[in-house]
Amino acid sequence: MRSIWLTSIRFTLVTALILGIGYPLFITGLAGLLFPHQANGSLLLKDGHVIGSELLAQSFTSDKYFHPRPSAAGNGYDATNSGGSNLAPSNKALVDRIQGDIDKLAKDSGGKPVPIDLVTTSGSGLDPDITPDSADFQAERVAKARGLSIDVVKKLIADNTTGRQFKLLGEPRVNVLALNLALDKLSK
Repeated sequence: MRSIWLTSIRFTLVTALILGIGYPLFITGLAGLLFPHQANGSLLLKDGHVIGSELLAQSFTSDKYFHPRPSAAGNGYDATNSGGSNLAPSNKALVDRIQGDIDKLAKDSGGKPVPIDLVTTSGSGLDPDITPDSADFQAERVAKARGLSIDVVKKLIADNTTGRQFKLLGEPRVNVLALNLALDKLSK
């Protein structure tokens, strides 16, 4: 009986070392070699300084920038506290917040319907992408605030729209940070 226990303990320790330390270190090293940009957080630089990640939304509130989806992560766009609000669709606080956002966006929309992703949060609260419809919805405001023609802004949206993966998976999307950086480059 004692040898069975010793064998079980040794097997547990060896398995823990291999699968708990060895395998994660191997995969992390392999990812760093094969995909260094992604393995290091897909960070975006401007003038040599990290300004964000392609993978995480940031708060943009100025009219001259495209705005991301609302965030329920911590106090908003907090990567250390990601997660949804866990409020049910019938929760009055959620319904009131969404209706308030719709009302606020609708007053400046010229009658265009408000895209759903501009008033609802993602599961993590940190989704960096919006739909092309949401970007188009904001195009007039951004063009006016920057003194650009609507055609220039819409071309920028088209240039920054990522299609479905393998032309099959997911939906077309626009990374808000990348689009706003392209706007800043255009304005220089």
